[in-house]
Amino acid sequence: MNNPYKSYFQNLLKKYRLGNATFEEQNFLEKYYNLHDSEEDLINAENESDFNPVKDSIKKRIDLEILNVAERESARRTKKLWSRYAAAAALFFVVSATIYLLTQPGSINTYLASGSDDLAPGGNKAILTLANGKKIILDDVIKGEIAQESGISIRKTADGQIIYTVSDDHTLDASLPIPTNTITTPNGGKYQIILPDGTKTMLNAGSSLTFPTAFIGTERLVYLNGEAYFEVTKNKEMPFRVNAAMQSIEVLGTHFNINAYGDEPAIKTTLLEGSVKVSSGQNSAILVPGQQSLIKWDDSRNIVKQFADLEKETAWKDNLFSFDNDDLRAVMRQISRWYDAEVVYVGDFPDEKFFGEISRNSNLSEVAKIFELNNIHLNISGKTIKVSYNQTLNTKTSQLNL
Repeated sequence: MNNPYKSYFQNLLKKYRLGNATFEEQNFLEKYYNLHDSEEDLINAENESDFNPVKDSIKKRIDLEILNVAERESARRTKKLWSRYAAAAALFFVVSATIYLLTQPGSINTYLASGSDDLAPGGNKAILTLANGKKIILDDVIKGEIAQESGISIRKTADGQIIYTVSDDHTLDASLPIPTNTITTPNGGKYQIILPDGTKTMLNAGSSLTFPTAFIGTERLVYLNGEAYFEVTKNKEMPFRVNAAMQSIEVLGTHFNINAYGDEPAIKTTLLEGSVKVSSGQNSAILVPGQQSLIKWDDSRNIVKQFADLEKETAWKDNLFSFDNDDLRAVMRQISRWYDAEVVYVGDFPDEKFFGEISRNSNLSEVAKIFELNNIHLNISGKTIKVSYNQTLNTKTSQLNL
């Protein structure tokens, strides 16, 4: 896969040399250059051979910074941080600056508002609603069997998964209605469940999945609101179908992600493995691995197919925020759901795009540090995030002697 950070950065260098860079792009690049204080002429690197020594120099500096982290943290955590950011760090200001600033706790204090609150990241939180209406808060129950319904055993594993199995002494009767359950994750929650057919499903924050406690008949039908990742157990005799908002997805056995949040501009279905059929009204489309379908809320008759960045689309299940040419509001929608906070925008903002990855295990204050490097200020007050653009941070950044 091509590295989007490298392409973005080299295009930015070219625009800077030709004098076509916007004010924000010039400021971004100059902060990057000042950050690394490299003796090589980064701006005049004309080709790959000129650019490689600069990358090597920057990489060595980042290596040293990560070693500083290792003095205070476990070797396992440091290795994880490096492997996650190494590819982007040498070419992308925000990520490399973040690594530096997280090793220098005092250097960022001038950025954060006095008295600003903090919010912890989300985690494994969900509520299971049984057919009789009983609600079980899953993060409160211990491992083992948590319920039985019509011969179906529902249990929680040691690692927090919910598994449905038919009791050994029970025979399903196709003439009787099958109870349905709903698992719901709040904002700030995610959860993994293994459905009665063995299909693995992970729900993102602010989502719900309704499903029968056993699959019988000619299809396996579930209903999704929000976002979920599916690894569907193969069964040619009984297709797996997901109804999500205005679309229906039919598969035999495959891995795919559905993003059907109502506040997003479109419903996205992204295929990682196998094949799926996406239907909306009278229209349908077949996806192959690597493709994504888009259905806009105001134009359900049109199914757009395109190739997708699979790592970005499924980063959430690996506890990452991943951004690639995303605008501020798209970024903040993800943050709002994960930290269970309301976002309020104050003033005007430049047409700025965001690239890179941030751990979803971070407190919101750590995420705020990264945004400050792009002159976006997050003021956290209780469950409210006030977002503003702060031009004065240009001067503060240059005075940090990075």
